[in-house]
Amino acid sequence: MAGNRWVANSILLSVAMVWGLTFVIIQDAIVTLPPFAFNGLRFGFAALLLWLYLQFNPAKPLQLKKLTGQLKYGLILGILLFAGYALQTYGLLYTTSGKSGFITGLSVALVPFLTFIILGHRAKLQSLFGTMLAVAGLYIMAFSDLSAINLGDVLTFICAICFGLQLVYTAKYTTKADTANLVLIQCLTVGVLSGISSILFEPAIEAAVFSSSIVIMSLLITSLLATVFAFIAQTHYIKYTTPAHVALIFATEPIFAVIGDFAWNGALL
Repeated sequence: MAGNRWVANSILLSVAMVWGLTFVIIQDAIVTLPPFAFNGLRFGFAALLLWLYLQFNPAKPLQLKKLTGQLKYGLILGILLFAGYALQTYGLLYTTSGKSGFITGLSVALVPFLTFIILGHRAKLQSLFGTMLAVAGLYIMAFSDLSAINLGDVLTFICAICFGLQLVYTAKYTTKADTANLVLIQCLTVGVLSGISSILFEPAIEAAVFSSSIVIMSLLITSLLATVFAFIAQTHYIKYTTPAHVALIFATEPIFAVIGDFAWNGALL
C-alpha cells in the first residue's frame, strides 16, 4: 500500500507540473484563438483520442451500456471542469499566468472543508497544517499587493472553487465508475459546452488561426498531457490517497506556473 501511495504521489506531482507549465502556452494561444474555442478544441480532441483508445483497446473494450450508466457522474464533473476552465482561461486575459497559477492554487484551502461537507471526512491535523502553510505562501506571493487585484484574479478565484469541488466529487465518484469512462464523459462535456459557448459568445474562428504554431502546439500539449494524461492520473490515483492530500500536491502547480512564466516570458508574477 505504501508503494502505491508513493507512485500515486509521484504521478500526481507530475500532473501538477504539467498543469503549471501549460499556463503560459495557453495564455499565448488565447491571444489568437478565443478561450471558449480553445477549450472546446482542447477537450473535444482529448475526448476523441480517449474514445478511439477505448474503442480499439482489445484488453478493455468500450461498453456503451456501462458508459451510459455512469453518465451522470461524468456530467457533474464535466460541468464543474467547464466552469473552472472557462473562468481560468478568461481570467488569463486580465492577469498574468504566474499569478493565475497561484490563485488557482487556493483551491487547496477549500478542499478539506469541501471534503467534510460532501464526504463527511475530517481532514488530518497535518493536512490542515499543510493547507495553512500553502495558503500563507499563496498570499505572500500572489496577494502581497491587494490594490493590484483585477477582474482576472476574481474570475480565477471562482475557478479555484470549481476545481476544489471537482476534486472532491472525483474522489466520491471514482468508486462508482470506471476511470476511463469518467474522464471521457468529462472531456466530452467540457468540449461540447465550450463549443456551444464559443458559437454564442465569440466571433467565428478563421482558418488562418490554425496556421499559428503556438495554437497548434498548445492544443496538442494541453489535449494529450494536460487533459488525457492528467485527468486519467487524477481519477485513478486519488483512490490511493485523500482529496486533501491531493490538493496539497496540486498546490505545487503555481510554482511550476511561475517557473514556466519566467522561462517563457521572463516574468515572475
